[in-house]
Amino acid sequence: MKMKKKARKNQRMVKGMPSAVLLSIVIHAALFLLAGMLVVFTVVKKEEKKFEPPKAVERPKMKLKKPKVKVKKTSKPKPTTRIVTKMNRASMPDIQLPEMSGMGEGLGGGIGGFDMMPDLDEVTLFGGNQSIGNDLEGVIYDFKRRRNGKKFSVSMAPDDRESFRGYVEKYIRSGWKASSISRFYRSPKKLYTPTIMIPPTESAFGPWAFGEPEMYPYQYMIHYKGQLVHPDGIKFRFVVMGDNFLLIRVNNQVVLDYKNQFAHAWDGKESKPLSYDLGHWWAYAGGWIELELGVPQEIEVILGEYSGGLFAAMVAVEVYGEEYPPAPTPQDNPVLPIFKTSTLTADQVDNVHEYMWEGHLDYTNGPVFCDYDPVGKTVDEPVPGSPVEPGAAETLPVDSESAQRTWTLNTGKTVEAEYVTLFGGKVVLKGARGKVVKMPLTEFSPEDLYLIDLLNPPELRMDFKKHTSNFKVLSNPTSTMPIPFAQTFAGGVVVRQQNMKNYPHPLRLEMYVILDEYDGDNFILLDRQVDTFMLTPENERRFEVVGNKSRLRRYVYDGGAVRGEKYKGYMILVYDERGEIVAQNLSHDWLLDIRDKLLVFPVGRHFNRQGERVFPPSPPFSGRFWAMGTHDW
Repeated sequence: MKMKKKARKNQRMVKGMPSAVLLSIVIHAALFLLAGMLVVFTVVKKEEKKFEPPKAVERPKMKLKKPKVKVKKTSKPKPTTRIVTKMNRASMPDIQLPEMSGMGEGLGGGIGGFDMMPDLDEVTLFGGNQSIGNDLEGVIYDFKRRRNGKKFSVSMAPDDRESFRGYVEKYIRSGWKASSISRFYRSPKKLYTPTIMIPPTESAFGPWAFGEPEMYPYQYMIHYKGQLVHPDGIKFRFVVMGDNFLLIRVNNQVVLDYKNQFAHAWDGKESKPLSYDLGHWWAYAGGWIELELGVPQEIEVILGEYSGGLFAAMVAVEVYGEEYPPAPTPQDNPVLPIFKTSTLTADQVDNVHEYMWEGHLDYTNGPVFCDYDPVGKTVDEPVPGSPVEPGAAETLPVDSESAQRTWTLNTGKTVEAEYVTLFGGKVVLKGARGKVVKMPLTEFSPEDLYLIDLLNPPELRMDFKKHTSNFKVLSNPTSTMPIPFAQTFAGGVVVRQQNMKNYPHPLRLEMYVILDEYDGDNFILLDRQVDTFMLTPENERRFEVVGNKSRLRRYVYDGGAVRGEKYKGYMILVYDERGEIVAQNLSHDWLLDIRDKLLVFPVGRHFNRQGERVFPPSPPFSGRFWAMGTHDW
């Protein structure tokens, strides 16, 4: 009986436990629910705090008195001016270019050397980077590469003229449609030129002009397109020479095909060989063309190179009924005007003059095929042979150190004396009668302390640096002609302060890099850098400038003449805020005599020892490169 009672008691206890647990769960759930509602209610009802900015802190302003120095206005340098110019161009000895013998394999090393930034103002024989509105627009095609720039897996042999000519013929037959040669590489860079006057030169210079130094200089074609118009109406014909080919089309009609190489690919009269030469080959003339007054016509020109080496594309005009003087003996041609759509600038004239025989053609006179007056020459471009006016060049004042001036002391008292030196914290002055006095720096006014600071510039060391690298000139591997030599070159300067003197004033640096002519007696301004700097502990009292990169060339012209340019020297000047020279480093003392002219002289152009702009040297006359009847393609 006891066992049964105990079992019933345990049974009642088991049955009672779920009720207690359930009650506990209900109570806790209610508490959690209530807490959740309170949290939600609090979040919903809570207002966002608006950000209130702190009140501005008023800071006391210091009244600073700006020092005033009585100096000539012309002596003050331009603030933070940097002139970045063309040729755009490790300390090393002077460039020694090797002899031309043994250069048939070209140079080892990379093609580019170090990167060259494009110069927007650069003008080449093939055109410039900027348009004046009435020029011919040119592009270059490379038939050795695909449109993406990669080489064909099976490409033409370097001496395969026939295949290349076949592609050009296909282009002509298509009506000069770019789509017919779209599989070939076309340079993205375009050039603009008012003339097509490329006297005999290296075929590599064409790809270089279009920014394609990695393009082998053969089996390429250049296409120019523009408008032909005359303000008064004119009857004329084109007289040309094109090595290796040159065709002109006016209003979709071929009017000239040099040596009639593609006559079977177009309809019309064949071009006529003349009894004289242009450049190193005989001249050809097209038919007479009549332009009505002010009526524009479309003009296109294609020219190209088969196998590399010597290259030329010369387009002149002969006006109907005009007579022309003969060129100097032994040349046998009339001095025809070159074809142009605007008056050539001084730089464009220089380019033609550098590669054309003296007196061979007239590149300043003759018709201009434009219906307005597109004078390319500007007033700041002096004619070669005339002195360059200083213009914006700053006139340096007389030396302040040797002049009597009025010094103002803190007491208001003034002293008439000449500054001598600063020694031991005292200023040494010399009166008009020769009396020398020493006065502590603390007795001078802020204005005079500023001037005394300028009169004691830091001791500077300025080292000129040459940055060079070999530039591999590409060529046709089957060619027997000598390959040009080239180096990528840039001048630079490192300025170091030799003492620890604190000099909290800006300084201005001028650096000029000068080249020599291989075949002339004058010089070339390769680069000019003007910059303002300060020497501080943060920059370790050091300042460095590296100039623009340029390509120096050395090549053999037809007849054996060595042409090109080489390093000559430099001039480094540092000015203080007064415009006074406080440090200088020159390779040739005479450069300082023409500093004012070099400051405004066009970079990349030729000058004589007096600082006057001159023409670049012309090549010597060499006559016809190939005899009549040979190389007849």
